[in-house]
Amino acid sequence: MKICYLSGGVGGAKLLHGLYRLQPQADLVAVVNTGDDFWHWGLFVSPDIDTVIYTLADLVDPARGWGRANDTYALLGAMQQLGQPDWFMLGDRDVATHMVRTAALKAGMTLTAITDDLSRRFGVGCRILPMCDGPRRTEIETADGAVLPFQDWLVKAKAAPLVRRVAYRGDDVSTPAVAAAIEGCDVVVIGPSNPYVSILTMLSLQGLGDRIAAKPIVAVSPIVNGLAVKGPLAAMLRSIDALAPSAAAALGHYVGLRAAVVQHGDGVGIKAERILETDTVMKTTADRERLAAEVIELAGNVL
Repeated sequence: MKICYLSGGVGGAKLLHGLYRLQPQADLVAVVNTGDDFWHWGLFVSPDIDTVIYTLADLVDPARGWGRANDTYALLGAMQQLGQPDWFMLGDRDVATHMVRTAALKAGMTLTAITDDLSRRFGVGCRILPMCDGPRRTEIETADGAVLPFQDWLVKAKAAPLVRRVAYRGDDVSTPAVAAAIEGCDVVVIGPSNPYVSILTMLSLQGLGDRIAAKPIVAVSPIVNGLAVKGPLAAMLRSIDALAPSAAAALGHYVGLRAAVVQHGDGVGIKAERILETDTVMKTTADRERLAAEVIELAGNVL
């Protein structure tokens, strides 16, 4: 069974890690959100792509779920001394990744080709695809009318301003590699990522939503017992759509679900042909593998 997995950062990467450990690598491809990408210190940073690569390579910081494990911050300290912005923490080893990516972009390589190269260098066996090669920026419109780049809102402002609307700006064309991955898969699995800023970014691309809708879709809820496992999703459901945080509210953004995977007791109101209630919290690698095995079995049953 060939799986095309749609992923944001930390939460999506955890389940992907479980799938990666169980699924033949040739039968798994991940399409990753790039709406978070931005320029910082003259470097092009792709936070979700890097989180996915580091996670699959067993190099991610286990406490934070992003960045490199055991990284150092000498460069950050030096940049602070020189009066440069320090609100986005980049470790020294992490900066090396961004330097290589930036140099390759300036040399004319596509983000897809660069991601392939980085994945290979980090020893990742399955294919990781950016959702698009061109700039596709996520912008946050706050309740007071301000419009903030995503990282400025999430990291610099600590996601404190209430969100009225999320917009996607720039190139709305995906890539041939992403189209081929979706056409060639048996099932699309949507990871437990924030729909507004991780998954709808992909579905907003020309034709991509239609391609995905033509496949059996299995989605895993990022809401557990009314709370977001990580990040601002619960507050966003309230402020954007006036919805109480729930699995049904989060997964309601995906039309035509064949199956949904939710926490025990969270199946109420889910619009899907099949609903699996299980433990969706992934604290350990064993948790990731257990949940991944359940997702694989469920996906096989809905084909």
